[in-house]
Amino acid sequence: MNVRAIEHVGITVPDIEKATRFFVEAFGAQTLYDMLDEPLGGQAVETGLGIPPGAVIQVIRMLRLGNGPNLELFSYSGVAQAQPVVPSDFGIQHICIYVDDIDVAADRLEKAGGILLSRPGDLPGLDAGEGNRYVYTRTPWGSTIELVTYPTAQAYERQTGTRRWRPTRTAHDDFETQSQ
Repeated sequence: MNVRAIEHVGITVPDIEKATRFFVEAFGAQTLYDMLDEPLGGQAVETGLGIPPGAVIQVIRMLRLGNGPNLELFSYSGVAQAQPVVPSDFGIQHICIYVDDIDVAADRLEKAGGILLSRPGDLPGLDAGEGNRYVYTRTPWGSTIELVTYPTAQAYERQTGTRRWRPTRTAHDDFETQSQ
């Protein structure tokens, strides 16, 4: 088995255009393409995705987000939808986006319509290190996104030689920064 990394994160949103605008404004996401030519529904889709009868996928939009996983946005119709989960719920409950400057990223997220649940603070415990910080936020529709930066060694690194995967800067990132 050759596992490389998470390729994409799927997020169901109430309004595909507003959600796209949020990810573009907050994180500089790039819209890649809309996957469907027409809405997708029926028993095969319901069974294959484990969704309720009558659910119809209206739009699937793929976004590129930095040098991490892609974001796949879904918009459904035909069924009642629950509120987004919060971190205390079972299941996948947040995505975390690594940023270089957490204060700038937090301000940008707020300007795009997101909500900061606090101000960025120091990472605790074995994630701690000089300048290592995080903040939990909510999208305009209520999904949870954590912003994190850990530019220096984390405390856990003293206990093991195995390291967490982390996004790396590339020559392309440096070029993009210089051209902005």
